[in-house]
Amino acid sequence: MEEFNQEQNQREPEKPGNNNYSPEPYSPYPLISPVAAAFLGLVGGFVLYQFLGGLMTLLIFGFDLEAAPVNGLRFMTIAGQILFILLPALLFSKWIYGDISKIISLKLPDWKELLLFIIGIIILSPLLQNYLYIQNYFFEQWAASSEFINSVKILLDSLNELIEKTFGNLMKAQNIPEILLVVITISIVPAISEEVMFRGYIQRSFQFKLKPYMAAFITALFFAAYHFNPYGIIPLAALGFYFGYSAYASQSLIIPIILHFLNNFFAVMLYFIIGDDELITSDVSDAASLNTNILYFFLMLFLFVVLIFFIKNYYRKSKTV
Repeated sequence: MEEFNQEQNQREPEKPGNNNYSPEPYSPYPLISPVAAAFLGLVGGFVLYQFLGGLMTLLIFGFDLEAAPVNGLRFMTIAGQILFILLPALLFSKWIYGDISKIISLKLPDWKELLLFIIGIIILSPLLQNYLYIQNYFFEQWAASSEFINSVKILLDSLNELIEKTFGNLMKAQNIPEILLVVITISIVPAISEEVMFRGYIQRSFQFKLKPYMAAFITALFFAAYHFNPYGIIPLAALGFYFGYSAYASQSLIIPIILHFLNNFFAVMLYFIIGDDELITSDVSDAASLNTNILYFFLMLFLFVVLIFFIKNYYRKSKTV
């Protein structure tokens, strides 16, 4: 991955007798360190969306959000994603790097690489669901034997309940137009806005100074923390890393945007079909299901590793063509 040249290019005098000589023009970009630029996006996006967006929602609808019109909350969510995540990512890219296309690449992928990554998200979703069951089962066991862990669990449960309640309110729909609005609110707008910010502006900025996988990993951690899902930190980080890997491997945001959309769209469909309001759920059923979940987890993990091998093989072959 090419790094921006941090040193200012000096104009050279024209060489006599060479009318075709055209020195490289001076460029002040990037205006700040790419790592600083990445953290500017993290802090800016977090403050703008989570706090300013939340404050605007409270000013418009009041503190009793359950009594607020649900379509109004949906439109506020859409507006917040666009104004406080997507737009800042584009503005930061232009302001700091001088050229949005250097940061936000929308190159159309080959259908084969797109299909491989889509198969990956189909495998990864149940894999993470099984992991989450195992994680929460053992967490409950530890909470039962430790007062400290139990107090932490009570705190996490209250935060998780608030998130699920807010998410559930946005998902309620009475007719086809409302279902379409839910898909736009939960699946389409976040997929575009968050991928442009996280896998586009933030991860790309980190890549100018860090190795690509480290840039994807760091971005994935912040992506997970940004969603405020206390039980879903590890699954969300895994999803974020997979999105980041797809962005780096394909050199485009098209694939991670599609993967992000599919992940959220599956959650919407699960909610309307079986009443599950989250793809990554924190519910634990019973101990008898533990062995089954462990078995399915390792089976899905094996399939996912095989799939990654095929993806790497695809790109290795494409470089030799």
